[in-house]
Amino acid sequence: MYIALDAMGGDKAPQSNVEGAVLFAKEYKVGVYLVGDKDILQKELDKYRAKDLPIEIIHAEDVIEMDEPPSIAVRRKRKSSMYLAGKLVREGKAQAFVSAGNTGAAMAISKFVVGAAEGIERPGIAVAFPTKKGKPTVLIDVGANVDCRPMHLVYFAVMGHTYVKEILKTSENPKVGILSIGEEEGKGNDLVKDTYPLLKMTGLNFVGNAEGRDIFTGDFDVIVCDGFVGNIVLKTSESLGSIIVEMIKQEVQKSIVSKIGAALMLPALKRFKKKADYAEYGGAPLLGTTGTCIITHGSADAKAIKNALKVASQFEETHFNDKLKENLENLLPKELRV
Repeated sequence: MYIALDAMGGDKAPQSNVEGAVLFAKEYKVGVYLVGDKDILQKELDKYRAKDLPIEIIHAEDVIEMDEPPSIAVRRKRKSSMYLAGKLVREGKAQAFVSAGNTGAAMAISKFVVGAAEGIERPGIAVAFPTKKGKPTVLIDVGANVDCRPMHLVYFAVMGHTYVKEILKTSENPKVGILSIGEEEGKGNDLVKDTYPLLKMTGLNFVGNAEGRDIFTGDFDVIVCDGFVGNIVLKTSESLGSIIVEMIKQEVQKSIVSKIGAALMLPALKRFKKKADYAEYGGAPLLGTTGTCIITHGSADAKAIKNALKVASQFEETHFNDKLKENLENLLPKELRV
């Protein structure tokens, strides 16, 4: 197995990408293609004892910048590290693609270069949110599809079900909900109202509407929504988390008593940080593509890159797409299949 890593993508590239690849290859013995400027990458790789590791450099002479529109990535930058990493998957030379670069470009390359899996019309991005019950809630879609039809959400539900069961392994029969403004059936916009009866027709463990607060309670394993709403939820949650941390730091500095209290709470705060740290989950998979595509945070450090590569390898080891295909056939009646 080989995983293609966009080694030039991300705020801390290429240093964090190369270090993360080395850490991953040492621990899991899975091959990594570092895609990017060969001279820069070789210089970084020489910092580590990596000669015996299954790491190869694939030269790419261009880079997709963080502020470039996705259309540029697909149409004009076909010699970029991100495009060539996706192409390696399409050609079967790599089984998975990982990037911490431009999210929109990574989505575009995953969808149009790697390609959608058989029977999938719209791949969706899944994000695992931490909850008070200690197991994550998966929200899908969080940005791959701004405008959705009811059938897209039904397929997202099967993708999320498969992700929870096969990769996260937190439930054998995941509870699925649809994000709405009230828990009662009949609440929500037209998309929610039209999707609700379709989800009831499936073999999924559909338990009804989920409200915003349910994302963090752990009462649902999978919550589906369109990418417009999902992306707002994701960005709001990320912003709120960082603001809360900053406000706590400000309050702690106000008195000696606060500082002493914070020191006593340090072990608990570290455990909390680990639960809420995106790096622990390795990134967000774009579910429903031919090969595995993992989009991780732009500020990903070596640990996050290592975990993103780990998650990518888990998708391949568990034959995720085969399981997804089986679930689409077993959980959806014929009239709901694309």
